[in-house]
Amino acid sequence: MSCDMTMMIDAETDVPVYQQLAAILRGQIDSGEIPPRRAIPSKRTLSEEYRVSPGTVERAIQALRAEGYLKTVPGRGLFVRPPEERQS
Repeated sequence: MSCDMTMMIDAETDVPVYQQLAAILRGQIDSGEIPPRRAIPSKRTLSEEYRVSPGTVERAIQALRAEGYLKTVPGRGLFVRPPEERQS
């Protein structure tokens, strides 16, 4: 999966970078670009593609977990929850 050039992080805006990254990933999940029950890119990949710190990626992931979009599968990674399994 590659970085969508139309969805870039804007460090000049007042919206925190982690919220921008969470919005990008949320959009990819909602559009089906990252389908249910599939892994999202690794934290390292997201950090490199969007040129943000690993801590920023972690905060974005925490936000998406809290919204019910992601679940951790031990030893495998972070996976998209199907819409019917999401709870906020």
